Amino acid sequence: MITSPGKRIDQLTDSGVWGTDTLHSLLAAHVAQRPDMLAVADQPNRQDLTTGENTRLNFRELDQASDALAAVLLEAGLGADDRVVVQLPNIAELVVCYYAASKLGIIVSPIPVQYGAHELRHVAATTDARAVITCEHFRGSPLAREAKSTLPDTNILCWERDIPALAALAGSGAAGQQRVLDYQQQHTTSANHIVTICWTSGTTGTPKGVPRSHNMWLATALGTATAGDYRTGDRLLMPFPMVNMAALGGFLFSSALRGCSVVLHHPFDAELYLRQLQDEHINFSVAPPAILNQLAKSPELWESLDLSSLRAIGSGAAPLAPWMVETFERDYGLQVINFYGSNEGISLHSTPATAPSAEVRATMFPRLGVSGLPWEGMRPGVVTRVANPVTGEIISEPGAPGELLIAGPTVFDGYLGGDNEEVFSEDGFFRSGDLVEICGDAPHYPYYRIVGRCKDIINRGGMKISPTEIDLMIENYPGVTEAAVCAYPDERLGEKVCACVVWNNTGPKPELKPLQEWLLAKGLAKFKLPERLELVDSLPRNALDKVQRNELATRVSPATT
Repeated sequence: MITSPGKRIDQLTDSGVWGTDTLHSLLAAHVAQRPDMLAVADQPNRQDLTTGENTRLNFRELDQASDALAAVLLEAGLGADDRVVVQLPNIAELVVCYYAASKLGIIVSPIPVQYGAHELRHVAATTDARAVITCEHFRGSPLAREAKSTLPDTNILCWERDIPALAALAGSGAAGQQRVLDYQQQHTTSANHIVTICWTSGTTGTPKGVPRSHNMWLATALGTATAGDYRTGDRLLMPFPMVNMAALGGFLFSSALRGCSVVLHHPFDAELYLRQLQDEHINFSVAPPAILNQLAKSPELWESLDLSSLRAIGSGAAPLAPWMVETFERDYGLQVINFYGSNEGISLHSTPATAPSAEVRATMFPRLGVSGLPWEGMRPGVVTRVANPVTGEIISEPGAPGELLIAGPTVFDGYLGGDNEEVFSEDGFFRSGDLVEICGDAPHYPYYRIVGRCKDIINRGGMKISPTEIDLMIENYPGVTEAAVCAYPDERLGEKVCACVVWNNTGPKPELKPLQEWLLAKGLAKFKLPERLELVDSLPRNALDKVQRNELATRVSPATT
């Protein structure tokens, strides 16, 4: 399955930003050059989460295991261009699945373990899946049984029941290798073939399938590996589910590109995560902003660990706190990289090289592909711009919010089986749905600042309020672990701002008036102040860990005045 038009393939190939590498061809190179180097390692508490032995595979064993799994898939009647739904936690078997599928040209549609019957039925129907690969259970949830009851006519392949245990596959030697080689000779897979169909977060509707090719993923991986300064032999700790951009572009494909070891983690456990950083001698990892905020406030915890191998740490999915970035660099000697990406192909990074100051790096990203700026040529082929989300008119002046548009080698070709007419601009730029504003120092204004989602904007009496800046300020309020604001209806103004706050149970409980006074003292405009405060046990998040602001709005409506 190739979704890219020939003209696009030729253009990006001729310009050198797309090539001929595939996930499995990169594995073959590592097997030849560094067969005994660790490729993937389970987290130490695997057996508390699911079945199977804790596993560590070097590149040779990963190659053997993926060959053996590929042979099992061929035996099950699966092959090139077949779509297979994979619902597995972050275990070594999931990595093996990606490589085995790549070798056969099978398209993997990975879904979070949190997805239930409704989502599984939708994904299987939309992709026309021929099989589901899963495991017996995850944290007691019977994944294989639920898949079978939800999709009774679909082939359900369960690890250690329908697929041999990973230890047996990894030690199978040449078994299955010849069959895979014979199949590959008859079915050539190019770098432009679709290798995954991931799913959007679905915060405002049914999740949409995002087909991506090897070339799209590797273009993203190159940016991530460059921003994170990945080096051959590095150890990377991955704490996000291996089903979307953060994990696939940031770890799976980038580790294949650079020759790195991937150490698995998830669901997030702060104590275990810190122990793995130390014990596995991790060189790079990522963590949610709230976790980094807590670590920045806990120097005694940080200093109790030996993290001398760690060169940098990344974060994203929400604006970072400048004080946190400054604390990590000043007190811990650790660089913080700000990542901004999406399954569709947004791929921006703010690093010490592009944004030396903590204030800039925490909240701004380079305007890639804009002529005359310092980043010209930094990410070849990537072009960005800002447009009025209603009229499409290009915005070039600073401070005016508009929709981020992006084009280039990282961007997908369109949603699976969907109406893509409004997804792209007339000249082929992906319409991200994210509101940004041009910012930075005159005269060039070289950065973007994310100010919200087009659909997240709160309209208070005609004054448009972006919630993300208020989130960030409240998260620095004493006693607050996490915060997100949302709209609630008001008869006079249309909408007002409600602050939903997770309290850490230390110090005074947050109250509305002191919070308002604190925000005013910090310089927040009065019309942006929350006029309602709700304490919540946790923020609602989807399976990809994004805050579901629309669910918060549902919880707090109707307003109590």
